[in-house]
Amino acid sequence: MKVILRANVEGVGNTGDVVEVANGYAQNFLVPKGLAMRATEGATSQAAAMQRSRDLQDLKQREVAEEAAQRLGAVVVSVHARVGQDDQLYGSVTTTEIAEAVHSQTGIELDRRNMSLEEPIRRVGTHQVEMRLHPDVRVQLTVEVAPVE
Repeated sequence: MKVILRANVEGVGNTGDVVEVANGYAQNFLVPKGLAMRATEGATSQAAAMQRSRDLQDLKQREVAEEAAQRLGAVVVSVHARVGQDDQLYGSVTTTEIAEAVHSQTGIELDRRNMSLEEPIRRVGTHQVEMRLHPDVRVQLTVEVAPVE
């Protein structure tokens, strides 16, 4: 069955896409939840408008993400943590703590789920954290972990 997606559906498509899905999936899940509508002749023109709107919104979000990436690439974010022997932290520095530090030091609001740590930060020093600001924009964030004084 051909449907027009009204929202982004993981593994199926994005808003405004005309996709072919199984009849049961469309009738029992997508249409009742408001995620899709049947593809009729009149609805396909509406789908084109939805795609144009999505493309404009995506372009704006990408520009904002690129601007934030430039600002974040030049900044070293400081995080203070309790330290034991041999510069070993009590626990570890989490992505939530990093996001809060970025917000307080730069004013940029970040989602902790878009940060990727190869391994937990458990030592004092400088660490690199990859941040995904947009599907096409990534930035290496420099995090300086210092002991609490």
